Amino acid sequence: MSEQYSMEQEEIFSKVMRAGRRTYFFDVRSTKAGDYYLTITESKKFTNDDGSFHYKKHKIYLYKEDFSEFQDNLNEMIQYVIDEKGDEVISERHQKDFKRESEMVPTEVEATTEEPSASSFTDVSFDDI
Repeated sequence: MSEQYSMEQEEIFSKVMRAGRRTYFFDVRSTKAGDYYLTITESKKFTNDDGSFHYKKHKIYLYKEDFSEFQDNLNEMIQYVIDEKGDEVISERHQKDFKRESEMVPTEVEATTEEPSASSFTDVSFDDI
């Protein structure tokens, strides 16, 4: 039996999530003893100078005894990010019109909405009106 055939036999259930240049693969696999574990693979596409491309892959093996703690930590980290920054995506990669604060030039409206300084007022008496 070939190694490729053996690998295919191990896969029980799979899901794919595409996210820009990255693709995530979630695979339930079987151990030799018949128990299940999860692999999470991140595959990122890179383009070479000549136009060809290649993929870099990173894989995490997650076994049942670690599921609960892994899930707790993942949920905590996700909630922290949402609590701190909200769930709106704010990055140049995800929003074509995104500008860093350092790149922003005040518009005419923004420039005129600044608080006037004390020196910009003139003394006017109501008696003059």
